[in-house]
Amino acid sequence: MLQFINPLFRKIIQGIASCTLCGIDRNHQHSLCKDCWQQLPWSKSTVQRQEMNIQVACHYDYPIDRIIQKFKYEQHLHFQNLLAGTLIELHLPKIQAIVPMPISTQRLLERGYNQSLVLAKIMAKQINVPVWQPVSRLQQYSQKGLSRLERLDNIEQQFQINSTSKLRYRRVLILDDVVTTGSSIHALKQKLEQLGCHKIYAACIASAET
Repeated sequence: MLQFINPLFRKIIQGIASCTLCGIDRNHQHSLCKDCWQQLPWSKSTVQRQEMNIQVACHYDYPIDRIIQKFKYEQHLHFQNLLAGTLIELHLPKIQAIVPMPISTQRLLERGYNQSLVLAKIMAKQINVPVWQPVSRLQQYSQKGLSRLERLDNIEQQFQINSTSKLRYRRVLILDDVVTTGSSIHALKQKLEQLGCHKIYAACIASAET
């Protein structure tokens, strides 16, 4: 009996919870009220970076830019359902696994979590595919002052294939929070191709100007 009551109770609480953004109207979708959800800076389009098509849910404008910053740098994890919800709105292709953008051990220690992995787990549950992490990331350095070619070379050297990974998937989705130049996605894509991936797609919450 208790196993039935608890999920029902949670559903009732979610139904009367207030909007995460305005705090006034009732939670309607992905922790937002209907008006706040509709007023997000939606893009739902495809941008091309490094000769790769990347699906993006929103423009990197207010309030999504501030939400991402709080989620990524200030440990506001209550935004995870909202951000994952924007990605679910995309018309994603059929895939076998989701590959979250890896972060270095240093960044992981600083933040306490990989924001892309948090979102990937929610997405994977929604579309019933596994999260796959066959590539790790070494020390991440600042790109300031570097030319375009130097930036690409610097980023490509940050990624390495995990020798312990035995799984293989042919159709995968790279998941990241924000795309600017697309250099990180391109570098990760190259490693996945080395692992035998034939179809590599990418999706981000938002795209920012390069």
